Amino acid sequence: EVQLQASGGGKVQTGGSLRLSCEASGFTFDDAAIAWFRQIPGKEREGVACFSTRDGATFYGNAVKGRFAISPDDARTTVYLQMCRLTIEDSATYYCAAGRLQSLSASLHNFWGRGTLVTVSS
Repeated sequence: EVQLQASGGGKVQTGGSLRLSCEASGFTFDDAAIAWFRQIPGKEREGVACFSTRDGATFYGNAVKGRFAISPDDARTTVYLQMCRLTIEDSATYYCAAGRLQSLSASLHNFWGRGTLVTVSS
């Protein structure tokens, strides 16, 4: 059974940093794409970052380029999202997801974890 467990959300001030973790199990970690999405009430889920376990390629949504970084741990069971220079607009519930294709499109990810809330305040 595929399981994704997101954690690390919390409250932070603007300009601060936070690291989210996505612990993954139940699938072949070497042949998947792990992505982070975020969503605020009333809006569509937005792709934030994606990591390919096949070749280590990463890419990011325009809103977070240069501020966020996605990476796996050494054991390759957890994918992190390091978030820096946070702004109020980064406040959202963050979800990690897994699929076969590297994409920031939510529809291409088959498996989802529960979200973790990030609140950025001034």
